Amino acid sequence: MAEQNRRERLLSTSFLLGAALTTGFAFAAPAVAQESGDDVIVVTGSRIPQPNLETTSPITQITADDLTTQGVTRVEDLVNQLPQAFAAQNSTVSNGATGTATVDLRGLGSERTLVLIDGRRMPYGSPFEASADLNQIPGQLIERVEVLTGGASAVYGSDALSGVVNFIMLDNFEGVRLDAQYSFYQHNNDYDTNGNLRSVIETRGLTNPTQFRLPDDNVIHGYGREITGIMGVGTDDGRGNITAYLAYRNNSEVTQANYDYSACSVGAATATGFTCGGSGTTGPGGQFTDFSTFGFTLNPADGGASFINYSSGRDAFNFGPYNYFQRPDERYSLGAFGRYELNEHAEVYTQLMFTDYRTVAQIAPSGNFFSTSTINCGNPLLSASQAAAIGCDATEIAADSSTSLYIGRRNVEGGGRQDDLQYQSYRSVVGVGGNIFEGWDYDISGTFSRVQLSRVYKNDFSTTRLGRALDVVNVGGTPTCRSVVNGTDPNCVPYNIFRLGGVSQASLGYLQTPGIQRATMQQQVVVGTIFGDLGVGFPTAESDISAAFGIEYRRDLLDNVTDTAFATGDLAGQGGPTIGLSGKTDVLDAFFEAQIPLVENQPFFDRLAIDVAYRYSDYNTGITTDTYKVGAEWAPSQDIRFRGSFQRAVRAPNVIDLFEAQGLGLFDMDDDPCDATDPNADGVASVAACVGTNPWQVTAAQRAGGSLTSPAGQYNELGGGNPALDPEEGDTRTVGFVFTPRFAEGLVVSVDYFEIEISGLISTTGSLNVIDACYNFSDAAACSRIRRNANGSLWVGTGQVQNLNTNIGGLATKGVDLLIDHSFQLPIIPGSLGINYIGTYLQELETDPGLRTATPYDCTGFYGNQCGIPNPEYRHRARLSWETPWNVGLAATWRHYGEVSLFGTTANRVDRQFESENYFDFSGSWQIRDNAGLRFGVNNVLDDDPQLSASVGTTGNGNTYPQTYDALGRYFFAGVTLDF
Repeated sequence: MAEQNRRERLLSTSFLLGAALTTGFAFAAPAVAQESGDDVIVVTGSRIPQPNLETTSPITQITADDLTTQGVTRVEDLVNQLPQAFAAQNSTVSNGATGTATVDLRGLGSERTLVLIDGRRMPYGSPFEASADLNQIPGQLIERVEVLTGGASAVYGSDALSGVVNFIMLDNFEGVRLDAQYSFYQHNNDYDTNGNLRSVIETRGLTNPTQFRLPDDNVIHGYGREITGIMGVGTDDGRGNITAYLAYRNNSEVTQANYDYSACSVGAATATGFTCGGSGTTGPGGQFTDFSTFGFTLNPADGGASFINYSSGRDAFNFGPYNYFQRPDERYSLGAFGRYELNEHAEVYTQLMFTDYRTVAQIAPSGNFFSTSTINCGNPLLSASQAAAIGCDATEIAADSSTSLYIGRRNVEGGGRQDDLQYQSYRSVVGVGGNIFEGWDYDISGTFSRVQLSRVYKNDFSTTRLGRALDVVNVGGTPTCRSVVNGTDPNCVPYNIFRLGGVSQASLGYLQTPGIQRATMQQQVVVGTIFGDLGVGFPTAESDISAAFGIEYRRDLLDNVTDTAFATGDLAGQGGPTIGLSGKTDVLDAFFEAQIPLVENQPFFDRLAIDVAYRYSDYNTGITTDTYKVGAEWAPSQDIRFRGSFQRAVRAPNVIDLFEAQGLGLFDMDDDPCDATDPNADGVASVAACVGTNPWQVTAAQRAGGSLTSPAGQYNELGGGNPALDPEEGDTRTVGFVFTPRFAEGLVVSVDYFEIEISGLISTTGSLNVIDACYNFSDAAACSRIRRNANGSLWVGTGQVQNLNTNIGGLATKGVDLLIDHSFQLPIIPGSLGINYIGTYLQELETDPGLRTATPYDCTGFYGNQCGIPNPEYRHRARLSWETPWNVGLAATWRHYGEVSLFGTTANRVDRQFESENYFDFSGSWQIRDNAGLRFGVNNVLDDDPQLSASVGTTGNGNTYPQTYDALGRYFFAGVTLDF
């Protein structure tokens, strides 16, 4: 009872501090690196002001100049170029897009990367995932970005297992600034390597010209436009400032049809090249089958009045050209930052940010994905020859009996499925800080964030209406839906897919059903901190021990509502239902941090110090956690400093982890292991494992029939939340040094070893791991999670693998980061030169799926299957810049991605290995006048084609990984900045 009363008193205090947030009036915090007092700053990874940017944890910094040098309008595109960052949600994701932009440090999952604005956390970006959405951050307002890799939960609370990305915003501007930029992509289609896919498309176009065609030799598209206005005014005495901004961004779509390496959906990969694959759900001819004795498509010779045998090599649907390679988006942003010093004891500050962001993700058309299993033999839409071909005799036609018939047919008349996602985000902060007494300061702030999603999924089919539109009878010589005759559905219109050109607009109007989803993600955070010097220290050190103490309350709420079409799984092209959820979590934290100088300004001990941090967290779900940090630094001289740290971090299960409703989704797998016709023999499981009467087994005929493998490489899985989840824990160890030799002014070299181990990972076992454990290791528990449908399939109907949220074994990574930064002058070159290099050597990226028979697997140097996106052993970004004496600056950037191999395959195939990839970017700037500057550049100057694979699945797009590789060609940009 005493514990409960303590928590309630603290909660009451927190709510009083944050009560102003509920009024909608907003205030903003000063920048994290704002100077305070004796030239001290607050650095990411600590709440204690200190005199330099160096900490015991490695920090990589991105400046505003980096944004202009690369010409990016999307913040995530720049952050993801860092070797520490791995591909996550961005504008190139279409199938499975959340509409957000996220960052994933160390490849441990974006939900384990904490994103801050001026040291304060951002809210959930989407009801689909808890990661913050970088679309809420206006690029031209960024002063710098600090990236701390490794656990930081003791300082910032839950979620910071892999690190922290802290966006420091411009908040002390005076004057008026206008900034505008225009950009586009250009590509030359002359692809003739890695399987000669261009010639394959030309060959397929000879027999199916409507679906297989090469794009123009030269394409220009993906136009981007951004304009930002900033206005700031300060008081004459310097005690206050207000900085306001207004920004608009618009990027146009790019489809896969524009590139010869994505104009067809790659099927199998052989030793010599690729084949153009596709889906058995084709159009306009369709596929009509019972999955055992026959498979037909419409005969084009007679307008579809009869059937001919279906041939995947000729008739499979080429879904690739419909997909967006880059989603279109439109964003409006506005906000204001303000501060005013009332006196030395109180400076009030405020921040208000609003973003309206809309994007559309398009994938191939919906249709009948073998969703209906029978047809009535007396159906007047069937010709006599068609009825006979599917096994209807005269008696069955007269009796209008039902017969088995699965139909795979795309809605080519209605166009691609479009997921229209619109987010409106509001973020406000109110706070006050100042001096309590000599040596001690305080800061009290409250943050209120709200993100609203309005989603409309267009051009999908209703499965219920589809069944009715195909159940047709003859009424006075007019084909009529049976549901119209019996009054079940008087609006039904027959769907005539048994003739080429037979589909009417009226039938599309009846069948096409939108899915509507509304969601609200809300976050409230109240933090109170005091910090200063304890007034005591070691006699061997000149500085006193400094400390920070604080209390933090955070509440996350998610309310997600879907309409009947989504919730019931009635939309044919969704793979399963999208069910709403509602839930909240709140946590009360108490934290402490101290920096303890041990020795200073002594021989061989220019500085020796340790820092410690601790946080206790109490969640409303009944969970309590302890996180802590111990770090040390030793500088034997001013030239070199050694550092190391150990941190225990946690990620408590969030609302989505806990309460997400169970529903069907998709996972990637090259071939069904029970399909004996698998072209890659290493994927075939034994007869004993596959053939039988258990729910996970098939018949001998199904094993030999060739229909168990999905033509699109996608299979059904049942996913969802789990209220019984435990927190995951992560241990981070880092050790390294920083070298700043006085004999080479401006040179900084740092080397850091990192090791992160996460146990009790909140994740899923992974459907591929379940299948592997069942068919290759006879794991009974794994086999019990596999349910095939009556035809033995895992990709048609209700066939599925259970893959719910759980605490699995764990995730671990380790490697070495290297940074070199140097500015210098050469006698023979006017002006100054700068070199900046950031590289990472990845030694391990291991997952323990938590199955008794499944051993941990390491994805270092691999891609595809369980490993997903490419995880090269070595990556770097290197830049050479030249500041000339003529107000002109030039820069050249080299981005390198090491080679990777396809995980889990021993077959000799052309995509078994991706060669290393190098991209070269050039940019320039010209300060025309004191108040006018011009910038320009081109990224991927050589127009390198991306690496291709038949095993990309849903983790990539367009036969490659555009989140990692530059898949859209050369990127040209030009911008202008005007100050008044």
